[in-house]
Amino acid sequence: MMRWEGGDPGVSNQKTPTTILLTPDRKFHSFGYAARDFYHDLDPSESKHWLYLEKFKMKLHTTNLSINTDLHAANGKRVKALDIFAYALAFFKEQALKELSDQTGGEFDNSDVRWVITVPAIWKMPAKQFMREAAYKSGLVSRENPEQLIISLEPEAASIYCRKLRLHQMVDLGTQTTQNGFSPSDNVAKEHVRRNRQSRTFLVENVIGELWSELEEGDRYVVVDCGGGTVDLTVHQIRLPEGHLKELYKASGGPYGSIGIDYEFEKLLCKIFGQDFIDQFKIKRPAAWVDLMIAFESRKRAAAPDRTNPLNINLPFSFIDYYKKFRGHSVEHALRKSNVDFVKWSSQGMLRMNPDAMNSLFKPTIDHIIQHLTELFEKPEVSDIKFLFLVGGFAESPLLQQAVQNMLQGRSRIIIPHDVGLTILKGAVLFGLDPSVIKVRRSPLTYGVGVLNRFVEGKHPPEKLLVKDGTRWCTDVFDTFIAADQSVALGEMVKRSYTPAKPSQQVIVIHVYCSEKENVSFISEPGVRKCGTLRLDVSGTESTAARREIQTLMQFGDTEIRAMAVDVSTGRTVKASIDFLSH
Repeated sequence: MMRWEGGDPGVSNQKTPTTILLTPDRKFHSFGYAARDFYHDLDPSESKHWLYLEKFKMKLHTTNLSINTDLHAANGKRVKALDIFAYALAFFKEQALKELSDQTGGEFDNSDVRWVITVPAIWKMPAKQFMREAAYKSGLVSRENPEQLIISLEPEAASIYCRKLRLHQMVDLGTQTTQNGFSPSDNVAKEHVRRNRQSRTFLVENVIGELWSELEEGDRYVVVDCGGGTVDLTVHQIRLPEGHLKELYKASGGPYGSIGIDYEFEKLLCKIFGQDFIDQFKIKRPAAWVDLMIAFESRKRAAAPDRTNPLNINLPFSFIDYYKKFRGHSVEHALRKSNVDFVKWSSQGMLRMNPDAMNSLFKPTIDHIIQHLTELFEKPEVSDIKFLFLVGGFAESPLLQQAVQNMLQGRSRIIIPHDVGLTILKGAVLFGLDPSVIKVRRSPLTYGVGVLNRFVEGKHPPEKLLVKDGTRWCTDVFDTFIAADQSVALGEMVKRSYTPAKPSQQVIVIHVYCSEKENVSFISEPGVRKCGTLRLDVSGTESTAARREIQTLMQFGDTEIRAMAVDVSTGRTVKASIDFLSH
């Protein structure tokens, strides 16, 4: 894929920002740098009518996501999240098909393509289903042909790519270094290692062949995927000779991506200039706010543990101008008056931050990541980890690299692939070519349904007793399909049989419940929530059998949960769907 046009000064633009611009009548206008630059050049009187959205992918990490979830544009107007995601996917589709046609000199049709959309592994099923709905809406794939799109989990994709790495594509953060700058475990020929002085990293240039040669049957490794929005941790074990992967512990992580540092910077600005001013400035001078954040972004990338000279951040002229109008005194006065002593005013119209100030903006986000990693490494399933792969855009940060190194203290080798920001993209392509490479996954949650069981004295609580036609039943019993952190093989099915309550019933609707806990007895327990519905369309399968039995098969071993069903007496397929969005 070509480089994106219009990148930031001082930032490699292998990626384009998650930024979208809609015209005042809500039609798609542009995406990425193009959207940002166009919006930026609009006259302020015009720009307030345009809808500009950035960093919107994180919205899908919310708990109560639905088809009707809204997003807020920079001018405060609301738009449907589904529309925004569909616009973005339609844009990518056009870009990719055009690029394919240009590079091959032939016309490519959308039906020739298998699309892969990557999502964080810690996203719940509604977010994955939401992405699929957006893909249907955008025309990327049709509902009639759902298998043309596969959902890939980001750290899994990274893992698939990392086990294919050649050693000269990796940067190996030296573990305990000896006097001559080599770690005892490194048997790499000395002349092939170039010491990189800025951060204690080794560039391993010796081509030893694929990492394969280093991985043995049963080896375990951790992938830490640090992106803009989320951090995802996955533990895999390798199965040779095919190199299939087995997940050893359910995916974990949280919203600890590099956006957190931007929020800290915003909090710092609020502390110096006042929350009321910053809120107003963002609405009244949105383009200048974007400018300020771009200036911050390139300085953010210059932060390093051993940096001693200050970092200068350009304040846009309209920031200085608007502040004087708003407050009646200068930006310089505000900085002198504020009790933030590590941010000074430079006469060239810049904020001067000393390195400690910059590092403190990183601290909350990095602390979250390190705390999570520490907890993960304490789990019994996560012992004897040979490698830790640090991937994703945020993995380029020397501050994060050093923090991970200090935490591990040589327990595992830390490996950072060269194109660290593109690791997931490349891995997702490999996954699209062979989705069966991950043979065993762990369920992130416990899933099940509520059923009636025969009441057993002493075992069941008396308040759950229901007497019907002389039979004593216990209500609200949780029938577990799969437990949290349980291993599930690819293609493995959970079988259940259901009977329509009345012979004339057309649709069976069964509520699906989930919980973070591994052992659940009743759907009324704290922490158990309704998360979806299983629909069995039994119309047109009326049979003469006295008791109709619908056998349902649910598949939990893939990146998405699927359901199939059969009418046992006739052997006919029953349309089954599992929905996590509409409730």
